[in-house]
Amino acid sequence: MKTYRALGALLTYPTEELIEALPEIRAVLVDERLIAASHIAAIDGLLDHLSAGDLMDLQDEYVRLFDRMRSLSLHLYEHLYGEARERGQAMVRLQTLYKFHGFSHTSGELPDYLPLFAEFLSLMTDRTARTILSDAAPTIEALHQRAAKKETSYAAVFAALVSMAAKQVDRTLLAEIMRGGGAEDDSLDALDRAWEDAPVTFGEGDAAKSLEPMQPRG
Repeated sequence: MKTYRALGALLTYPTEELIEALPEIRAVLVDERLIAASHIAAIDGLLDHLSAGDLMDLQDEYVRLFDRMRSLSLHLYEHLYGEARERGQAMVRLQTLYKFHGFSHTSGELPDYLPLFAEFLSLMTDRTARTILSDAAPTIEALHQRAAKKETSYAAVFAALVSMAAKQVDRTLLAEIMRGGGAEDDSLDALDRAWEDAPVTFGEGDAAKSLEPMQPRG
């Protein structure tokens, strides 16, 4: 189930290591055949963009899209709850789900960070991963539509993830999420405000960039 991890990796901050891994990422998508050829063809556009671009320009683009635009935030619960108390409760439930399946996050990102969530799914059976993904699919589809509107090739990754969900996207919930997107503001002042208002970490220290296997329960 490396496809989930591969797609999640494409949504992380561009580094030299990520660029070097692009051929391996594409090979995983082709070999596992969990997504349609049309999705792979669309993702090829992003792979070509990342391969050919200047690294600093790619990093600037990533920050502009995913850090400065709250409507494209890769933290899933931000789109459902904003900074409301319910987000913290949902975060605790997600951490509990991670631990129930024998994994713990260590440091870095909050549990609802999409690349982390995708890595978690890669460790599940196909049926379980698709079922869990279904709950997040409306939010990911909202990200897909917003990214497509921005004409960024990252939109293909969101579309591929949605295609693997066990159920069709809940259109009512999708409409609610889309209405809550708010106005775009990619100014430095807006970024500073977002950092000042950053949500607290729930659970054991900071949330994680990766998941580490725990010892099986006795």
